[in-house]
Amino acid sequence: MPNRLADATSPYLAQHADNPVDWWPWCEEAFAEARRRNVPVLLSVGYAACHWCHVMAHESFSDAGVAAVLNDRFVAIKGDREERPDIDAIYMAATTAMTGHGGWPMTCLLTPSGEPFFCGTYFPKDGFLRLLDAVTQAWTERQDEVLATSGRIVQALQTALAAGQPQALGTDELAQVVSRLGQHFDRSRGGYGAAPKFPPSMVLEFLLRHHGRTGSSQALDQVVRTCEAMARGGIYDQLAGGFARYSVDADWIVPHFEKMLYDNAQLLRVYLHLWRATRSPLAERIAHETAQFLLRDLRTPEGVFASALDADTDGVEGLTYAWTPEQLTEVLGEADAATAASLLGVTAQGSFELGSSTLQLRTDPRDRRWWAGVRNRLLAARNKRPQPARDDKAITAWNGLAIAALAEAGVLLERVEYLAAAQECADFLLSRHLVGDRLHRSSRDGSISAAMGVAEDYGDLAEGLLALHQASADPRWLTSAGQLLEVALTRFADGTGGFFDTADDAEALFSRPRDASDNAAPSGQSALAGALLSYAALTGSTRHREAAESALAAAGELAVREPRFAGWTLAVAEAACAGPLQVAIVGAGPLAHSLVRAARASTSPGLVLAFGKPDAPGLPLLANRPLVAGEAAAYVCRGFVCERPATTVADLLAALGSAAPG
Repeated sequence: MPNRLADATSPYLAQHADNPVDWWPWCEEAFAEARRRNVPVLLSVGYAACHWCHVMAHESFSDAGVAAVLNDRFVAIKGDREERPDIDAIYMAATTAMTGHGGWPMTCLLTPSGEPFFCGTYFPKDGFLRLLDAVTQAWTERQDEVLATSGRIVQALQTALAAGQPQALGTDELAQVVSRLGQHFDRSRGGYGAAPKFPPSMVLEFLLRHHGRTGSSQALDQVVRTCEAMARGGIYDQLAGGFARYSVDADWIVPHFEKMLYDNAQLLRVYLHLWRATRSPLAERIAHETAQFLLRDLRTPEGVFASALDADTDGVEGLTYAWTPEQLTEVLGEADAATAASLLGVTAQGSFELGSSTLQLRTDPRDRRWWAGVRNRLLAARNKRPQPARDDKAITAWNGLAIAALAEAGVLLERVEYLAAAQECADFLLSRHLVGDRLHRSSRDGSISAAMGVAEDYGDLAEGLLALHQASADPRWLTSAGQLLEVALTRFADGTGGFFDTADDAEALFSRPRDASDNAAPSGQSALAGALLSYAALTGSTRHREAAESALAAAGELAVREPRFAGWTLAVAEAACAGPLQVAIVGAGPLAHSLVRAARASTSPGLVLAFGKPDAPGLPLLANRPLVAGEAAAYVCRGFVCERPATTVADLLAALGSAAPG
């Protein structure tokens, strides 16, 4: 019989609805039951695309013997880290503090009041049963000691999560960070550190912005080498586009095959900005293919974007994606297969498992028409294989990242379908995820989850709306972004310049989460800092500018000490140092269009753009900006000090301190 997870909106929870474990979703009733029975709580947190979550579910949670122990001695709660990032954050902090590392599935033992006393990640079945026996014995025989331990853990975590001293991120600090990153840069293979290697999306964006502001060749070199290595490796889907979560090796050959929306949205933006800075054909191709992957494989019927494609297919990781020479021959014939195998790194010994290989594209094909045909044939054959499951829930924050990337891709690559997709996504989020003035965290099949939005939802969606506003000149996106930021300033501010992850009226956990580090995606604090900064530049609001600067300073010490975990904070700091650089273009027709294109080609990280008719309502930068001799004109203002209006593209480029693109 299905358990209590049968009606869950989370695909991850629904995957466990038929387990023999008597699962509870996270709710007060579960903890009340633990208090009534005087038993510990087993909290298991994961997500739908997680390979090792599937393994533990198969080994332990589907096993009747394990279920009997859990049901008899514990109250078992299953949590989705993507739907409830607040819960994940505080217990992951405990897990990392206790074990020195984190990861999913996360396995925590809690008191009936929710305080952790033991934490870990994946446990094989035998080890898991031994753990449950040991916890049962400790709870039964030494409960006072367990409760005292949990109290000390909570106190230590609350101290660790307290706000630190602010540190400004000025030009000197940003230059030092670039040098520090260079010390850890893998010059031969791209990226930072050893295996496993994750795409350093936000660090790459910071380096691109630093290059845009300073012209640093060191910063640009790190971006170029890393982006090329990733794009040519197995972490990138050479047939369908899109990036996997990470590479298990240092050469980007063998991915962990799940494809996440947040990775691909951020990497689309990175490759797009790399193309803008260098006109690299490779960067342009990857940007197009990644955008097409989002629209083809992650877009839902509602016009929003699904969270992920699974790491596994029918319980086997990589089953959909890996190839043998024989499989290539079956699809392509001997002659084309031999050429394709050499090009794609498919060998008899294999680069993956059981003699199969991931596909790499270390050099560009000489015959592009031939390669296009081969790619289409291989993709068509691959599409007939079993496919990975799709996590169809739409996360507000991650869709905000997608809106920003697609809006910019639409105008820079001049593809109207990308911009239209960003607009449709924004319309759905504002009409369905926003209830009153408050965001909900996610939806699935159009049904909104009960989980309320966290700081990253407000920051990332505001960021997306501001990018969409600058791409479309539609004032409603600017207005909506301002409303979201007002809620964030009112409900999430921590009183010291930073932001909590949860609102002041959110469910009380044992500690109110606050994490300034940028890991897989921007933290709530850095996301809000970026959106506040852009909104300030577009409206002239000193209040929002000051809030952005305070949020950056709140993460400044972390950013200087551990820049790889503060990539978006650093990227926003670059925009703060370079701006505000406000470009207001008034008028219509070919000249106005050319001026807008020229402004968009600028790599200055502090630039914001408004365009339309003079004094257009809802566009503050166009106020009191008349045409010049009846023709279009561009007004360039640095730090709210404006230059003489430019009436030619050459004059505008000179005012921006730029050369003509390409």
